[in-house]
Amino acid sequence: MPDDRELWERICRGDAAAFDVLYQMHGPKLQVFLTRLVGSRETAEDIMQETFTRIWLRPNGFEPERGTLRAYLFGIGRKCAADWWRKQDPRRKKVQAEPGQCKEETASLVTDALSRLSQEARTLIWLREVEGYTYGELANILEIPVGTVKSRLFGAREELRKMWQAIPLATRGKS
Repeated sequence: MPDDRELWERICRGDAAAFDVLYQMHGPKLQVFLTRLVGSRETAEDIMQETFTRIWLRPNGFEPERGTLRAYLFGIGRKCAADWWRKQDPRRKKVQAEPGQCKEETASLVTDALSRLSQEARTLIWLREVEGYTYGELANILEIPVGTVKSRLFGAREELRKMWQAIPLATRGKS
């Protein structure tokens, strides 16, 4: 598997096989991330295609010394999702998250709590806790200082904690 710099250089030269490697490596996780951001699998697929199309048509901006190619890709995906949200009719009913494959009640409660967070908080929690990005990588993706990442994550976690504590113990199980 090529390193990020080599893979990016090949993509910049129009190497479709290198682009396919990028898509295969990161497409599935990007789609899950985008689905959490927008609440719809179909919309996430559209945004993911827009993300990869932008990279293919204009392969510029990635700097390996600033972070990973994956972080760069997720940053573009986040921006495409933000563009999509800006275009939505504010009078339109809020998009509801699609039910996941997991039928456990706890997973359902967690999904519900995440869906009630702001888009920014949901993005931070997802990228940090599910995708495992470091604070530095998050700062790079979101284009904000590391200290801001930490304080916003703290706030998002506190919001989740309060939601979780508001759920009766019998409902959330003994998790």
